[in-house]
Amino acid sequence: MNLKDNIRRVDGRQPQDDIIQEAARIICSGGVVVFPTTGLYGLAADAFNPAAVDKVFAVKRRPPDKPILILVSNIGEIWRLVREISPAAERLMTAFWPGKLTLVFKAGAGVLPGLAAGTGNIGIRLPVHPVARCLVRAAGRPITATSANLSSQSACSRITDIDPAVAGAVDLILDAGPLEGGAGSTILDVSRYPPVMLREGAIPKARIFSVLL
Repeated sequence: MNLKDNIRRVDGRQPQDDIIQEAARIICSGGVVVFPTTGLYGLAADAFNPAAVDKVFAVKRRPPDKPILILVSNIGEIWRLVREISPAAERLMTAFWPGKLTLVFKAGAGVLPGLAAGTGNIGIRLPVHPVARCLVRAAGRPITATSANLSSQSACSRITDIDPAVAGAVDLILDAGPLEGGAGSTILDVSRYPPVMLREGAIPKARIFSVLL
């Protein structure tokens, strides 16, 4: 199949329902979809399907000791994914979700070991991009959100910049045009107290910790 046959142009502000439903069906059947997050393109797969998660690792050529974060459609979904939600985590979710903050929790029993990559933790975000939000809602389950690039390579804000090895290995590509790029999400470990900054990204450290004071 020609690569162009797997690309769907999607409106980044008001995603077409038929395109979102097509992508959701692929995810629910174990496939992998390239989709837009706020700044960069990511790889979406069913976070509860071991084979689908394995495929994401294979597409990225990602080492098995590197965990993969997931997206949820609402805060209520988190309870079946984590052991506990601390008061600090609740304040951060209220302040920054949906948004560019990934929170790392102690993984619950329902999280696939491959996603946690032996760490015992799972990174979770409530996305702000309309396509990402519609996609995870339509899939009806958490989806992966690792960047759509080969491991060790730069993440991409344009479909045309995605490595052909990645583009050719996925089942569908949702092209919302150029994204804003820049830093990825800020990653904060809330599995311990006080929370620990793992990566300062789109949301500055000072803003994060001002909420915790």
